[in-house]
Amino acid sequence: MIIRKLFKFENAHVVRGCSTVKCRSSIHGHSYKVELLFESNFLDNGQMVYDFGLMKQNMKDIIDSFDHAIAIWDGDDRDYIDDMKKHSSRWVILPVSPSAEQFSRIFFVLIDKLLSLTTTINGEKEVKLHSVIVHETDSGYAQAFRDDAFSKNMGIINLDEIIFSDEIQKGWQDSKLFDKIKNSKNFVNPKSV
Repeated sequence: MIIRKLFKFENAHVVRGCSTVKCRSSIHGHSYKVELLFESNFLDNGQMVYDFGLMKQNMKDIIDSFDHAIAIWDGDDRDYIDDMKKHSSRWVILPVSPSAEQFSRIFFVLIDKLLSLTTTINGEKEVKLHSVIVHETDSGYAQAFRDDAFSKNMGIINLDEIIFSDEIQKGWQDSKLFDKIKNSKNFVNPKSV
């Protein structure tokens, strides 16, 4: 069985190298929708795959980290990166370009690691992240599966290279949230694979 949880955030970016001139050369924003799809062949004591209420904590914090923020590719022009950080208190540095495709992969890696840290309390069994869908517009979205998220062909997502601004980190219920995700025993540094 597959269940879905929908989250929303507003974000600005530039996607360098894309074919659309506006997209590759101008800062612009989107009203994103993120769908997390979880799967299991079992139901918990409440006869659910996974309680949606459990997702309102750390998973929501991770996705909300991108809300009213600018997503910046670490391979962009250094002056641009410095200016964005100077003029915005909410920014995220990413090791890949902030396209919908890469957002879906980033969220897959982050949520998958976070799920592995979650202690089950109600008989949840073999709950796995099936895929992540990121809607950039009403008519366009990208969907990442496990193989996509960890594909070297699509760019390595090394969590050690993701940097959240101090302002974003202040909003987390758990100030060590990202450190816990990066340092989980299930975290695999893609550079070591």
